[in-house]
Amino acid sequence: MTSRPLLLNAFDMLTPVHQSPGLWRHPESRVQDYDRLEYWTDLARTLEEGGFASMFLADVVGVYDVYGGGPDAAARGGVQYPLLDPLVAVPAMAAVTRHLGFGVTASVSYEEPYLLARTLTTLDHFTGGRVAWNIVTSYQDSAARNLGRSAQIPHDERYDRADEYMEVMYELFEGSFADGAVRFDRDAGVVVDPGLVRDAEHHGRHFDVPGRALAAPGPQRTPFLFQAGASSRGLRFAREHAEAIFFSGGSPSLVRSWVDSVRDGLEEAGRSRDAAKVFALATIVVDETDEAAEQRLEEYREWVDTASALTLFGGWTGVDLSSARPDDPIEHVRTDANQSALDSFTTLAGDRRWTVADLAEFVAIGGRGPVIVGSPSTVADELERWAREADIDGFNVSAAVRPADFERVARLVSPELRRRGVLAEPVEGTAPRTLRERLGGDGPHLAADHPGATRRFEA
Repeated sequence: MTSRPLLLNAFDMLTPVHQSPGLWRHPESRVQDYDRLEYWTDLARTLEEGGFASMFLADVVGVYDVYGGGPDAAARGGVQYPLLDPLVAVPAMAAVTRHLGFGVTASVSYEEPYLLARTLTTLDHFTGGRVAWNIVTSYQDSAARNLGRSAQIPHDERYDRADEYMEVMYELFEGSFADGAVRFDRDAGVVVDPGLVRDAEHHGRHFDVPGRALAAPGPQRTPFLFQAGASSRGLRFAREHAEAIFFSGGSPSLVRSWVDSVRDGLEEAGRSRDAAKVFALATIVVDETDEAAEQRLEEYREWVDTASALTLFGGWTGVDLSSARPDDPIEHVRTDANQSALDSFTTLAGDRRWTVADLAEFVAIGGRGPVIVGSPSTVADELERWAREADIDGFNVSAAVRPADFERVARLVSPELRRRGVLAEPVEGTAPRTLRERLGGDGPHLAADHPGATRRFEA
């Protein structure tokens, strides 16, 4: 048994295919309704009943067009295309839940900080402080081209720019409004006390934001901060800014190497070793018995789409394997795409020599994380083993068949974890907490040792 509770996030995306190409064709799949709001509000209710801390919504802002040199494979397989805007759905899901958090992905490479601060603050208000921001720098050339650039910004430079982006966001979230600035004083005729609001006055290399925030702070001020990325530069960014970090790795030992680096880095940055919660990707295939779950997984494999799996890999890494033979080895190359995705199958693979066929089979169900299969007891054992060996706080749970696998986890695995005392019991009538408080924060606002807290406007 783990020494601390497990935290579960549902890892999903407003698109036909997220992590398991081809499984949209499975008879139990209802993902053809991904463009109906009821699909997402029903899922939100299910996750809340199952004790999930949040729904973590991935996003990209380009089409996966590396495999075969164009976008047709992504279109044919529905590989993260078509894709809806995750931020739009959050208020509706928040309206039908009380405790579930919502992690939304927004790119610091393409969103203007001034407007994004208003959007995220609006979500923080409308969710009652249950919103998180997954900070990404993006990794697709197609996104860069469609958003006015000839190519994406080089990998490490994206993070340099992201550091300054966060300075601007902290000035807007933390530094524009002092507590009590919004008064609605009828007698004095004052909505906002001008003396309790100040301008950002940011003038940097990448951004010039002279004015004050448009939106008054929400319950958390700064939304809870997620970050995903295991490159050396991404880890450096995470230790400065993240309150939760998401890794995708195929073994506990690989993830543990990243976790140890993060915890050491947090201390070096003047934060506590546990200042950031750490989550690992896992796809769960569960049924009443081990035999039934294994049979289910074998059935799933009959529906996988190999070309779409390699389309997904090409989108992550910038590597086109359309002309490769199945037994060709995966060679390490350096691109400006998702470096940790490629490293997982090359420089970080240890003694294993991955072939194209190996990679396609692995990615086809669950993406870059493990597939945990079995009865509720077996799945719970494996989740606890991963948490113990990798020193993680919880999981971003992916579903192969959507939303059926999420529903089975909530119905079968959550009760088993609650029986073991590692998943919080639902308490009827309890007041909703902010997502920061639910994920372990001492209060609704940034911790005192977080760099963003130093930007707070104290009247």
